[in-house]
Amino acid sequence: MTQEKCKWINDYDASFKVFHELMSHRIREILLVLNPYDAFIMEEDASLSSRIINEYRGLNLSHPPRLTRVSTVQEALSIAKIRKFDLVLTPPQVDDMDCCSVGRELKKIDPKLPVVLLVPQYSSYQQLQENINPSEIDRFFVWSADPDLLMAIIKNLEDHLNVNSDTEIAMVRVLLLVEDSPLYKSYFLPRIYKEVVQQTQAVLDESLNEEHRLLKMRARPKILVAENYEEAMQLYHKYLPYVFGVISDTRFPKNGVMNDSAGLHLLSHIRKEIPDLPMLLLSSDESNHEKAEQIPAVFLNKNELDLTESLHDFFLRYLGFGDFVFRMPDGAEITRANNLHEFEISLEKIPDMSLLYHAEHNHFSNWVIARSEIGLASRLHKCQLLNTKDPEKMRKTIAKQVHNLRKWRQQGVVSRFKRDDFDAETNDFVKIGQGSMGGKALGLAFMASQLSKSEELHEKYPDITISIPQTLVITTDGFDSFVEHNNLQDPEDEISDKEIAGIFLRAEMPEWIVMELSAYLKQVDSPLSVRSSSLLEDALYKPYAGLFQTCMIPNNHAEFPIRLYQLIRAVKLIFASAYFAGPRAFSSSVGQTSHRNSMAVIIQRLAGRQYGDYYYTAISGVAQSYNYYPIDSMKPEEGIAHIALGFGKTVVEGEKSLAFSPRHPANLPHFSTVDDILENAQRSFYALKTSGYPDDLNLLESSNLIRRYVEDAETEPPISTMCSTYLPEEHSIRDSYASGVKILTFASILKYKSFPLADILSDLLDIGHRGMGCPIEIEFCVEPGKNKGEFHFLQIRPMAAGSERYEVLISQDEIDRAFCYSTQALGHGKSENISDIIYVKPDTFDPAKTAAIARDIGHMNATLNKHKRPYLLIGPGRWGSADHWLGIPVQWQDISCVKAIIELRTKKLSADASQGTHFFQNITSRGIHYITVTEDVETTTDILNWQWLNNLPVVAETDFIRHVRLKKPFTLKVNGTESTCV
Repeated sequence: MTQEKCKWINDYDASFKVFHELMSHRIREILLVLNPYDAFIMEEDASLSSRIINEYRGLNLSHPPRLTRVSTVQEALSIAKIRKFDLVLTPPQVDDMDCCSVGRELKKIDPKLPVVLLVPQYSSYQQLQENINPSEIDRFFVWSADPDLLMAIIKNLEDHLNVNSDTEIAMVRVLLLVEDSPLYKSYFLPRIYKEVVQQTQAVLDESLNEEHRLLKMRARPKILVAENYEEAMQLYHKYLPYVFGVISDTRFPKNGVMNDSAGLHLLSHIRKEIPDLPMLLLSSDESNHEKAEQIPAVFLNKNELDLTESLHDFFLRYLGFGDFVFRMPDGAEITRANNLHEFEISLEKIPDMSLLYHAEHNHFSNWVIARSEIGLASRLHKCQLLNTKDPEKMRKTIAKQVHNLRKWRQQGVVSRFKRDDFDAETNDFVKIGQGSMGGKALGLAFMASQLSKSEELHEKYPDITISIPQTLVITTDGFDSFVEHNNLQDPEDEISDKEIAGIFLRAEMPEWIVMELSAYLKQVDSPLSVRSSSLLEDALYKPYAGLFQTCMIPNNHAEFPIRLYQLIRAVKLIFASAYFAGPRAFSSSVGQTSHRNSMAVIIQRLAGRQYGDYYYTAISGVAQSYNYYPIDSMKPEEGIAHIALGFGKTVVEGEKSLAFSPRHPANLPHFSTVDDILENAQRSFYALKTSGYPDDLNLLESSNLIRRYVEDAETEPPISTMCSTYLPEEHSIRDSYASGVKILTFASILKYKSFPLADILSDLLDIGHRGMGCPIEIEFCVEPGKNKGEFHFLQIRPMAAGSERYEVLISQDEIDRAFCYSTQALGHGKSENISDIIYVKPDTFDPAKTAAIARDIGHMNATLNKHKRPYLLIGPGRWGSADHWLGIPVQWQDISCVKAIIELRTKKLSADASQGTHFFQNITSRGIHYITVTEDVETTTDILNWQWLNNLPVVAETDFIRHVRLKKPFTLKVNGTESTCV
C-alpha cells in the first residue's frame, strides 16, 4: 500500500473518531420560570415538551433536553441550589419580581448559568430595554408559542459553547448571523437552524450507515450570533479560517451608536478579505438592494412574503447545500450532481472554462464542506487547486481526490445497497434488506472493520493489498420473503437434498430481490462466489461449517438475462441448503429445535485470475490460531495453516494440501524427504471453467468447478512460480522451474518468501484472536503478483480450543488399564456415558470401499440416534474426507450421534491430520473428542486393544463395520494441555 493510500485510510478513520469528540457540551437541563398562566399557554397552545421531543427525533438529534417548570421565583431559587441547570428561560415578570431580579438571584447561585428572557410582545421588550443589565440577562427573544424558537435557543447556546473546540478538532464551519433586533432574531434563528439541520441531513443521504449519519450531524455548521459591529468583527476574526457564510442585518449598533449602514460596512470589509465568501444582506429598505449588489452580496428584503423560501434558496445556491450546479462563467447551467458519485462522473464532462470558474470561486470546497467531508474540502480549496493552471491536470486531481475518499471511506463499513447510487468501484461491502447478515457475513464485516483500523498492518506490507473481496449480502429478510412468497414449509425428514433443491429452484424469487440483483449485476461482470451465511453459521461454538451450499458462477455470458438467471438460481440453491439433511442433523445434535435456520446469502467477486478457459486463485487456504498437533519446537498457540493451489475446496474437503506453522514456515514435517514430498505433494486442483458451459448450470454439482492436474497447467504463472522440479536420475528436487517433473512445493513462498504469506497469516490470526477473544480459524486466498500482491480474507470463525476450565489428570495406572491410549488427542474433559462402539473391521477394510462403509455407518447411526445413544467411532484414515482414498467420507447426517472419534494411522492408510477441513471444525465446535492412534510404527506409544474390542458383545455387523456394546459405560479422559487420552 502506498504512503498516499495510508494517508487516506488515516484521514478516513480519523474523521469518524473526530466526530465522536464533537458537541461535547450539551444543554440537558432547562429551568422554565413561568407563572401559571404562561405555563398553561405554553403547554396548551404549543404542547412544548412533546413538540420538542418530536422535533429532536424528526431531525435525528439525540438527547432532547429535560424541561423543569416552576411557577414562583422561590421555587426556582430552591431547585437551582440542589440541581445543576444548563439554561433558564423566564418571562419579564414572575410573581412580583422582574426578569432582571430573577436573573440576578439565579446568578448568585451559579454565575455561569445562562438566563434568557422570553418576551411575549415586541413592545414589552422596548419598554424593558433601558432597564436590563446584560450581566443579569444574557439574551432576549420574542416568544410566539413556537417550539422551533426554543430549540434554536438551545442549539445556539450549544454552538457558542462548542465552537472553540469543534473548529480546532474538526475544522467545523461557522455561519455568522448579525442581528440586534429580538423580533427578527427570533424569526430568523429558528429558520436558519431548520435549514442547516435539514440541508445537512439531505446531503448526508449517501452516507455510509445510520451511525455515521448521526455522527456527521455533529459536524453541521455552527451558527454564531452577534448583536453589534464590534462583536461581529470579533467573531469573524476569531473564526476566520472556518467562516463559510455571513448573514447580516443592515442597521445595528457600531461604536455604541445605532448605525444605518453598519451591515454594509461589515460585509464590504469582509468582501475585501474573502472575495468569494457567500454573504446575505437583510434589510427592510429596498433601496439597500443596489448597495448589496455593489459589495457584492445577496440581498433579502425583510418585508417579503416568501421570506422563508428566499432564505432556503440562499442555502441551496450559495452555501453548498443541494445539488452542485456546474455552470459556465456567464451563469449558464451545464449539469447537476446530487452526490459525490454524480459529481465525479460529471467532472469528466464539463468544459475547461466551467472547471476553472468553479475552482477560482472556491465552489468545490464549499459544496464538499457542506457534506462534512472536512479533509476533502481542504484539498479542493482554491489555494490548493490553483497551483496548476492546466485544466486537465486539475480535473484529474479533483477526480482522484473524490474517488479516493469515496473508496476509502467504505473500508470496514457495511452500507445499504442503493440501485441508483451503487458504484462497484467504491462500494466494497453492501447489503440488500434490513434483516440479519448471518454469522459468516458478520464475521467478514467484523474483519473488514479490523483491517480498516489496522494502520500498522498496511504500513508493514506496503506492496500487498490485504482486503476482503467486494461483497454483497442478501440479509435474512430476503430468505424469509422468498419462503413466505412461495409458502414453503419445513420438509419431511425422508425428502432428499436433490428434491428440496428442485422445489426451491422452481419457486419464484420476489420481485424486489430480482430488481436489486439486476442492478448489482449490471456493474459486476467478473466471476462470482455465492455462499451461505445462516444465522448460526460461524456462530461461537456452533459454526455449522461447510454444511450449506456454495456456488461459483462464471458471470460472463454474452446475454445479461442469462447471467441474472444463473445468479438467481445460485441464490435459490443457497436458500434451499437451509433445509438440507446435513444442517438438519447438525441442528438436532446441538439442541436446535427448529429445522429451519434463517439464511442470508453472500455474493462475492471471486478472487483469482483468468488462465485460458479457466479461472482460479494461485493459493487458497485455511489457518487456525491454535494447532492441535504441534511437533518439534512448535507450540499450540502458534497456529497451523493448510494451503493449496486453486480454490479452497481442496483444503476444506480434506484433499492433499501443504501444512505449515506460520511461525515456522520452513519446518515442513510432511516434506522432510524427497519421498515424503513425492508422496504428499498436491497433484490436482480446482478451477472454474469460464467457457463452453451450458446456460442451465448444474449448480448442485459444484457448478463449473473442474478438477485439473498440475502437469496439465504447469506453464501457467501460478504453477510455474510455485513449483519445484524433480530430477529422477538424481532422486532430488530443485527449487526452480527447470526441465523435469513439476512438483508443487510452494518453495518460492515459504522458503524464499517471495510473498510474506506466513507473516501476514501470523498477524491476521493475532488480530482475529484478539478481536474474538478466542482461538479462530480463517479462510483466505492469495495472488502473489509480480509487482503488487493481493491477500484476500474470505472467512473467520471461532474454534473451540482454549476452553479447558478444569484439570484432567491421566495416571500411569489408567494408561496401563486402558483399551486405548493416544498421545495425539483433541479436546479436553471426561465422559462416562458411552457404552456403544462402532468400528471398521481391520481385516476386511478396503480403501476402495470407503463410500460403502460410510453408508453402513449412517444406517447404524440412525438407529442409535433414534434411541439417543452416544457412541465411539473407530476407523482408519481421515474421517469426513472428500477423497475416499484418504479416509471414510461420512457426512454429518451419517454420524450425528457420535461422541468421540478415533482416527487410525496405519501403513495401509496414513493421511495428514484433518485440521482445516469443515468436518474437523464442526468436530471441535461440538466438543467431540478426536483421537488419533498411530499403529504399525515402532516408535509409537499409542495403544488400541483389538482383542478386547473383538470380544465385546455384537449388536449389529456388516461386511465392513461392527457395532458392539458394553454392559456399563467406559471412562473417556482427554487432557487437552498434553494432548493425551485414555
